[in-house]
Amino acid sequence: MVQFTRLFFSLCLIVASFAVTTKRTVAQIEADLASISTQVTALDNDVKGFPASGLAGALNINTAATNLESGLNTGTSDVKANGPLDEADGTTILNDVLAIEPVIIDALTRIAAEEPEFAALPVAGIPALVLEDLETLKADIDEFVEAIMSTGPADLAGQATSIRNAIDAAFATAIAAFS
Repeated sequence: MVQFTRLFFSLCLIVASFAVTTKRTVAQIEADLASISTQVTALDNDVKGFPASGLAGALNINTAATNLESGLNTGTSDVKANGPLDEADGTTILNDVLAIEPVIIDALTRIAAEEPEFAALPVAGIPALVLEDLETLKADIDEFVEAIMSTGPADLAGQATSIRNAIDAAFATAIAAFS
């Protein structure tokens, strides 16, 4: 019984050590943003290739959206784990997000315009899949920007809100097209 108690206690300590949030660095957040930028560009390129890419292209768009969702979730976790950002780091991160803004807006604008092409694909359910991706991405992007706003300097909140609102407007148009 003593052996079992020691083993159980040791396992509890190991599990607890994994549950502790590890503080992230600004460099990690910037690496996350570089990854997110690459993922947004991949999504935009896949959307630009549609409808010529057909069903395979639609599935590539779904894969790119899923990859972006994962990157955004990692970025959100790292921003929250980092804690408060100083002025210089907050500005750097906000500028990185600002660079991604036009690319995601372009992808969303193109997706909305191509809704009839998605609906015309020979497999039912593709428009519903796109709608699901759009709704999930919107929530993930909003959470990411919210994390940046809550940890960044207060004087940058207005610019972050402006970025979020511009992206949300593009999401609203794209979601409306598939609803």
